[in-house]
Amino acid sequence: MSDEHTETGTGWPKPAGPARPGGPAGEPDPRPDAPDPDELSPLSPQGRPEPGDGEPVVDPDGSEAVVGDEAAVSAPVVGPLRRFSSAAVMIGVLLVLLGFTLAVQLKTTSTDSSLAAARQEDLVRILYDLEARESRLRQDITTLEESQRQLRSGEQGRQAALEEATRRADELGILAGTLPARGPGLAVRFEAGQSKPISASGVLDAVQELRGAGAEAMQISGGDRASVRVVASTYFLDGENGSLIVDGRRLTGPFTITVIGDPATMRTALNIPGGVVAVVAGNGGNVIVEDREVAEVSALHVPSTLEHARPVS
Repeated sequence: MSDEHTETGTGWPKPAGPARPGGPAGEPDPRPDAPDPDELSPLSPQGRPEPGDGEPVVDPDGSEAVVGDEAAVSAPVVGPLRRFSSAAVMIGVLLVLLGFTLAVQLKTTSTDSSLAAARQEDLVRILYDLEARESRLRQDITTLEESQRQLRSGEQGRQAALEEATRRADELGILAGTLPARGPGLAVRFEAGQSKPISASGVLDAVQELRGAGAEAMQISGGDRASVRVVASTYFLDGENGSLIVDGRRLTGPFTITVIGDPATMRTALNIPGGVVAVVAGNGGNVIVEDREVAEVSALHVPSTLEHARPVS
């Protein structure tokens, strides 16, 4: 094996490279400033125009386009534009309204200064009154719901409606003084002293205190057993010789008020300091209060004849 075969390592002769053509055509350019043949190759980087040189570039479709600084200057620059849509404006308005509503709500529900400065006893009393009122309202709601349930149940409802109407008519008749009444109550007897008779204002004060204590029905009687039903329109006047004029009827003393209601509450109202009992005792008279398990109010009030008003059904 020859040395040439050994250099290739394959046992074959080393292939010869392409031979440069001889003769004048293969000789290099004798000019000293001649360019290197490799520089004239269209595949070399020096042979391609760089962007920005301002020379036209031919596209594959045959059109020319300017590549370089002029093209960069002529191309419009589009930047990001921030635009507010109608939805964003509406969300902003809603947020402002929400903030305003919260501010008003916080101001409205602020702590009451009067309650903050109240004593513990006052707060306990207020709480007790609120609880009592709540209990009464709940009881009223239960009663009304039961009445509504009965009124909606056919024949039983009609019967319940009739009973309810009768009960309401009886209550209104007692309040108006057109029906007699009986129940637990008091008999309040006024005895005048030697110096000053029982005045109409004193009897009126007693009637008002009894009403404030929960009196439901009452009548006033004179020494001659004449009685007058006391209603909302009843008036009292001073008569001659210590008598009283009640709703136009003359009554002589001693006077007795028969009243139906809670006896203990009404007795307490009459005996408050500076009340009716104290005033009559200061004028030399006396007030005798007796409990009655069954007090009868039998005097009736004749209603006035209406000339213009008519009930509305």
